[in-house]
Amino acid sequence: MIINPIPIMLLLFGIALYMKGRKSYIFLLIIDFLDSVWLFSNILYYREFSDFLTMVLIKGSGSVTNNLGKSIMGILKPTDFLVFLDVIVLILLLAFHLIKMDVKRFNWRIPVLVSSLAVLLFGANLTLAESDRSQLLTRTFDNNYIVKYLGLNVFNIYDLVKTTKTNAVKSQAKSSDIDSIEKYMKDNYVQPNVEYSGVAKSKNVFIIHLESLQQFMIDYKWDGEEVTPNLNKIYHENNTLSFDNFFNQVGQGKTADAELMLENSLFGLPEGSAMVTDGTSNTFQAAPAILDQDGYTTASFHGDVPSFWNRDNAYKSWGYDYFFSSNYYKQKKSYNVGYGMKDKIFLKDSTQYIEQLPQPFYAKLITVTNHYPYTLDKKNQSISKTDTGDKTVDGYVQTARYLDESIGEFMDWLKATGLDKKSMIVFYGDHYGISDNHKKAMAKLTGIKGFNDFNNAQYQRVPFMIHMDGLKGGINHTYGGEIDVLPTILNLLGVDNKNMIQFGSDLLSSEHSQVVAFRNGDFVSPTVTKVGSTYYNTKTGKVDKKISKTEKEKLSNKVTTELSLSDRVINGDLLRFHKLPGFETVNKKDYSYKKSTALKKLKAAEKKKGTSLIEQNDNKSMVDLYQTDAPELSK
Repeated sequence: MIINPIPIMLLLFGIALYMKGRKSYIFLLIIDFLDSVWLFSNILYYREFSDFLTMVLIKGSGSVTNNLGKSIMGILKPTDFLVFLDVIVLILLLAFHLIKMDVKRFNWRIPVLVSSLAVLLFGANLTLAESDRSQLLTRTFDNNYIVKYLGLNVFNIYDLVKTTKTNAVKSQAKSSDIDSIEKYMKDNYVQPNVEYSGVAKSKNVFIIHLESLQQFMIDYKWDGEEVTPNLNKIYHENNTLSFDNFFNQVGQGKTADAELMLENSLFGLPEGSAMVTDGTSNTFQAAPAILDQDGYTTASFHGDVPSFWNRDNAYKSWGYDYFFSSNYYKQKKSYNVGYGMKDKIFLKDSTQYIEQLPQPFYAKLITVTNHYPYTLDKKNQSISKTDTGDKTVDGYVQTARYLDESIGEFMDWLKATGLDKKSMIVFYGDHYGISDNHKKAMAKLTGIKGFNDFNNAQYQRVPFMIHMDGLKGGINHTYGGEIDVLPTILNLLGVDNKNMIQFGSDLLSSEHSQVVAFRNGDFVSPTVTKVGSTYYNTKTGKVDKKISKTEKEKLSNKVTTELSLSDRVINGDLLRFHKLPGFETVNKKDYSYKKSTALKKLKAAEKKKGTSLIEQNDNKSMVDLYQTDAPELSK
């Protein structure tokens, strides 16, 4: 790590030696400044996400940066600006002529020698890296390894090459490429639990997205109070299937990855967000399209701009009938928390649209208040902050409590309308709230001394609950993750998924594999946990040296195989070649909006209801209503 930045910077700075006079000095300063900006950006990004910026992420940044102001200010430290100190010092040295510019051209041997030295040093560095971690550049699922061994700038080059190759894969993909995927699905098909098959048939489905909520918040008390009393009650009810070993499996895409897995049973990509890079162009077999063709009305609700994570386009590809985004809600400055509307207001205002959805319906509601940086106005704070001393962490219980209160109010509404008897309600946490950069704070919150990488892997658990009147519930200890949600829900609804391309399996099945893959190639299971190159005994938390090489390879190969096959499906857009009996591929052209027809029907519904559903002007109000010929909203 000490030497790996030197070769590439020596190569870049060495280019200046081929130039003459002032140009060489200016070029050196420009390169120094640009590299400092890149380093500064990665410092901020890594501090929160424990990962590095990629070309794919930057390409999709327009869909996620509009609300990042508060997050950046929360991450920023004054010392971060020290990365620009060398640039400032060099400019001052030149400006005050403490360093005099030499306008003579160098002897050609000197720049050639410097460039050759840079290449030689890189070769030595790569040799050292390969000796410590073989196949570093050909088989990696974790960007940290490449930066650790080869440096940030080499990672950027590697990422650019890999992104270019990935784009080429899609254009070169052919129908036979799906054959190996179909064979793997057939060979590894898991028979669903027949006892639960169809118990929720024709029920409405609510998917409640619990932003950044981790499992340890369930039944957690702070200052003598339960942080999430409403969710605790649901968690322990007899008609709730609760999973206490359910893990988030997201990568850089975070929430977008969670949505992709939840509704497609496909893993997120190792870099960036598939919703951003492939959500517009790819073919999917997503829950909304599957259920839409089974007689369901499908709608997603999110109190933020429709372009965030490219949802406005990805949801079309997934087959949603409706997307109720910020354009559908009354907006006030006090309603917003940076990533959209406060949960209580959002859920309350969503009910007017839910009431008008033709039943049965599939409705996903995305909460946002419990999102980093966990800030909440005093009026809505109903529990005191924790006292870890970590500003990022200490507000977490306050926003988690607010989220819980909004769920309590929403459940009251369901009971008042009678929808609780007609619906299956699924709660899930999308990803961690507290990253592994806050181990000291987590040690204090959890009471675990020396909170380490093993503990961090175990605390990737997030809530997953399925609540339904008459459901045979209880706390299930099966290990699983977000990739398993769709097969589980489809079985409960009585939908056969045998011929679908899904990398998860029914969590209630006795055949379900309990090896939970993380996006970087690590995994957890009831017996073994892998973090980096270290294998732990899951029960004891101790490094397990007794695990055989054969067992390690068997578990790791399963994880890397499924991750790579899923990547092939997305990068090659292979589902366009998959023929699923009885399933009609979503034709995104059918979702082009015809303003006159849809608006006329909406106004008719408003007139019948007697109140205006949309307060924005006509040009904005229907921007997210996708159907060409939208059905009348009023039932």
